Amino acid sequence: MKKNLRLAIAQINCTIGDLDGNSAKIIEYAKKAEDLGADIVSFPELAITGYPPEDLLLKSKFIEDNIECLKRTTRKVGDIACVVGFVDKKAKDIYNAAAVIYQGKVRGTCQKIFLPNYGVFDEKRYFTAGTNACVFKLGNIVFGVNICEDIWHADGPTEEQASSGAKLIININASPYYAGKIRQREKVVRDDARANDLFISYTNMVGGQDELVFDGQSMVVDNAGSVINRASAFKEDLLITDVAIPVGKMRQAQKSAVLVSNNLPVKDRPQAPKRETESLDETAEVYEALLLGLKDYVRKNSFAKVVMGLSGGIDSALVAVLASDALGKENVAGIFMSTHYSSEQSGLDAKRLAENLGIGFIELSIEQIFKLYLMTLEPKFSGLEKNITEENIQARIRGNFLMAFSNKFGWLVLTTGNKSEMSTGYATLYGDMAGGFAVIKDVPKTLVYKLAKYRNSVGKAIPESIIDREPTAELKSGQKDSDTLPPYEMLDRILKAYIEEDRGLNEIIKMGFDKPTVVKVIRMVDSSEYKRRQSPPGIKITPKAFGRDRRMPITNKYSYI
Repeated sequence: MKKNLRLAIAQINCTIGDLDGNSAKIIEYAKKAEDLGADIVSFPELAITGYPPEDLLLKSKFIEDNIECLKRTTRKVGDIACVVGFVDKKAKDIYNAAAVIYQGKVRGTCQKIFLPNYGVFDEKRYFTAGTNACVFKLGNIVFGVNICEDIWHADGPTEEQASSGAKLIININASPYYAGKIRQREKVVRDDARANDLFISYTNMVGGQDELVFDGQSMVVDNAGSVINRASAFKEDLLITDVAIPVGKMRQAQKSAVLVSNNLPVKDRPQAPKRETESLDETAEVYEALLLGLKDYVRKNSFAKVVMGLSGGIDSALVAVLASDALGKENVAGIFMSTHYSSEQSGLDAKRLAENLGIGFIELSIEQIFKLYLMTLEPKFSGLEKNITEENIQARIRGNFLMAFSNKFGWLVLTTGNKSEMSTGYATLYGDMAGGFAVIKDVPKTLVYKLAKYRNSVGKAIPESIIDREPTAELKSGQKDSDTLPPYEMLDRILKAYIEEDRGLNEIIKMGFDKPTVVKVIRMVDSSEYKRRQSPPGIKITPKAFGRDRRMPITNKYSYI
């Protein structure tokens, strides 16, 4: 026998610390789901607090306020079972937990069993692990609730919940994005559903939080392991899915399930239409992640407008396009700051880009200030050859100008360095690294070009002359990136192997690269750790980004070569 059940997934954008705002959104979406005839609605992991709340969890008042907020939310819930993530507290221990709410009461709670402590996750710093595989009863439907990491483990609670009679798992998540992760998630959920012969409703958060982006892409998977419905990517969504859940005679184990309600109300409702959600290709997916990460960082931190240096190069062009798309052209300004090393083409390209986008454009010469620096330093530098010192002075003057506009007008400075540059230290500390948010910090140079071409395929924005030009910093005569770095196609493959895959020297050489090049790249990466530690946060789009993911000591005598 089967029982028809209407599931709702509330894929919402939560803000850390905005307890009242998050609660209001939960109440709003619960009411929408109830009005659409849903029997159960699920919200993301730690929806009350936002994810990850980090050291806010060390403040007792924050924990107490979150619990009070859950109580206020609970009183607003009607004839619909709501699964809501929050921080639970028992004695001195706190838990990453989910409350099951129905008709104004918390009917039961369950606690996350597997606490991730790798990559961007640091949950063992704060939470105590739960021990019980929770099962609930709504009418004659038995369902389990588990939280994010719990479903990624073969020995997780799903198997025990299935053996207790559950034919449905509500899994709530705050699973951050990186390129291709949706395919890993989908495989895990499909395999778990098939192995345990049950349906899984997988709810994921959406939105940007500092370096992290949560992509949504929540899904419902049937007991054969097929995805039968999927929510939007990178957008808030309310996904409604009708499922026929197998029910049978109550076993003894089922009788121990936490009672939500003895009755499942009969609701007059037409069949929910199946959602047709198109999957994004990887380049489009990354572009959308960058848009959302940038938009939410600016919005949630109460900035109105952004500014960046426009060099006429591909990196600043991509950042300008992303900013315009994410925030609106009226909220973006670009500044072109020239010296006698700046080519005429760079100025033309920067201006043409600004015109294409309709963003504000400011042109300034820093030539006289640069000369004044050199004159002031000349007595102390007498007899010494010009080198990177004079190059970096230009970058630092530009950084000062950008910060002056930021201070005067309240604009957030966006830096324009990519992952290839951040990896090798091919950037100037307190110069082009100066700013508040590093939009493409985790985007390798080769991907920068792919993203630029993708965006132009949607609508021409970046002049082709910018895409076609050989990269140059224009800090000295005839300068090219290739004077300092290997070709980007080669460099990015070496960097991926060394940084994201933790491969050693010999392993990388065996991939087909010559030893001197690999040694040079590794030395550049290792010697630039102190720079990266002082760089602004940037959006994570690869499996291992600088910052939360990769935590290397600055003072370090271990040799990797």
